[in-house]
Amino acid sequence: MENNFYHTIYGINNCISYLKSDFFLESSIISINNKSVASKHKELLAILSQINNVKYFNSEKFKSKFNFKHDQGIVITFKGSLTKEINDINHFSENSCYLICDQINDPQNLGQILRTSECAGIDGIILPKHGSVHITDSVIQVSQGALFYSNIFIETNLNNTIKYLKSKGFWIIGIENSIEANDWYAMDYKGKIAIVLGSEGKGIRNLVKKSCDFLATIPMRGKINSLNVTAAVSAVLFERQRQLQSINKI
Repeated sequence: MENNFYHTIYGINNCISYLKSDFFLESSIISINNKSVASKHKELLAILSQINNVKYFNSEKFKSKFNFKHDQGIVITFKGSLTKEINDINHFSENSCYLICDQINDPQNLGQILRTSECAGIDGIILPKHGSVHITDSVIQVSQGALFYSNIFIETNLNNTIKYLKSKGFWIIGIENSIEANDWYAMDYKGKIAIVLGSEGKGIRNLVKKSCDFLATIPMRGKINSLNVTAAVSAVLFERQRQLQSINKI
């Protein structure tokens, strides 16, 4: 497993998400500034009252140890793996949806994608082992705790991963800007779906694109022909949510 090393997170929302998640380990080191927002936060204090390994510092000592912007007076260090293996999953629900990110290199983008995906109820994020940013402290921080409620898979060969998903009944939809394809909102995102997005500029690699069953595009109407990958993810994933909700209303 990758990412089985030390991570540092800070800020109340991120830290509460970690402490309430299955990723939380009793061996985590929790540092609190006695005169901070964190030391007065009721929900956080209720959680910390059940944990032994909490260290309280005065403001001077805390600031000498940590120099994070917007830490709100709490820093947690922990060690553990944050990724899983897709082949370990043998059963997928009827409306499973996985997001395959092909060569996303910006930690800010990946963190935002994780946050959006968790809000949209996506079952997991699949990243290639090579040519992609993985789970860094920056990615965790930008995700605002979403990573701790997400399934992250790092795969050596995306084409083999796609073949495995197809064997389990998945349809694969690739999303790219400015190509000859169906409009993104015209696609059927119900059922077992894997959605593939590439990095800005490069898009989806050709071999991965050829493995897709369908291609969809988000047409650009403005002067610039570029859409941030995180915006594209939001558009597609919440269109899927709209389609699923329309079923429930029938």
